[in-house]
Amino acid sequence: MNYICKSPNVKVFAAFLMFLFETLINAQSQKPINVIFMIGDGMGVSQVTSAFYFGEGKPNFQQFKYVGLSETSSTSDRITDSAAGATALSTGQKTYKRAIGVDKDSVAIPTILEQLRDKGYKTGLVSLTSLTHATPAAYYAHIKDRDWHEDIALDFIKSDVDFAAGGGLKFFTKRKDSRNLLTDLAKKNYRIDTVSLSKPVAGKRNLYLLAQDELPNKIQGRKDFLPEATQAALDYFSGEKKPFFLMVEGSFIDWGGHATNAEMMVKEVLDFDKTIGVVMEFIRKNPNTLLVVTADHETGGASIGKFMEKDDATGKKKEVKDKVQVNFIDNQHTAALVPVFAMGKGEELFSGVYPNNTIYHKLVEALKKSGVFLK
Repeated sequence: MNYICKSPNVKVFAAFLMFLFETLINAQSQKPINVIFMIGDGMGVSQVTSAFYFGEGKPNFQQFKYVGLSETSSTSDRITDSAAGATALSTGQKTYKRAIGVDKDSVAIPTILEQLRDKGYKTGLVSLTSLTHATPAAYYAHIKDRDWHEDIALDFIKSDVDFAAGGGLKFFTKRKDSRNLLTDLAKKNYRIDTVSLSKPVAGKRNLYLLAQDELPNKIQGRKDFLPEATQAALDYFSGEKKPFFLMVEGSFIDWGGHATNAEMMVKEVLDFDKTIGVVMEFIRKNPNTLLVVTADHETGGASIGKFMEKDDATGKKKEVKDKVQVNFIDNQHTAALVPVFAMGKGEELFSGVYPNNTIYHKLVEALKKSGVFLK
């Protein structure tokens, strides 16, 4: 009897082995991405538009190729506040107005900052308000009401945030319980500066509390704190040689809307856009980074409309064709969709129109593609 041995296709087998080898190499060389999340508090499409008409040159907003729109309602109200808005962004769950890091039933839920910290990421927060204010607090605290600042400060101690810059000193030192939380933070390897934005110290956590409550707005004379603090954070993380998550808040865009103060709103938007430029420069040098820019809600119902002035001859108002002006509907938050901009690793995930809590899940997907699994 003759036996015939049919050999496998050597070329196909070799190709399969090469595929397995390349897959293994890619998996081993995959680096977790850095995530920089920027929130323009109260920044709707018109606020962004103001940077195109009142700034010098092209705004950094114009450099984004991937843009989306986000719906911002809370579970309790059609029109949200910063607490519920930021919690949806930080946890992936919509919640009720005034909630900080808790769900609609007031149960604590993990934030993306906490989840990445537990994966070995360095973490950071930069804000123009108190670090216990709604937006930054929603990334590390779990409190039923946004006004419980002293309780939020206690949660900051537990958060182990590596770099934080903003205001809110009085909630750490002038407390009803007479505790000085700076003593507790010093025991946790924090280097604390309450005077200036000094150079961060490598190998330590760095905390800057540079105002009793919020910092000044641009009209009040604030200089370049936001871009400079963001740069300081990026320099610090670069030296730490680990992936990082950084949240940066442009807080006073919202306050300009509440005050129906066009000058404040525009100056704060331009300051925020300048800070975006700082981050974009970092991405050019560190392409393994994802930048997402969005808002928690829109404030003021702002629009960019015709500039009208009185005609001395007729006494009537007439349009000045080469000028525009900011108009407000009122001084409250609105239900307007807000923009979402993305640049860097995973940027393509952020196109489209979706609820605000979806942004968290898109971040999770981008992290998953870089080998970081949060769920």
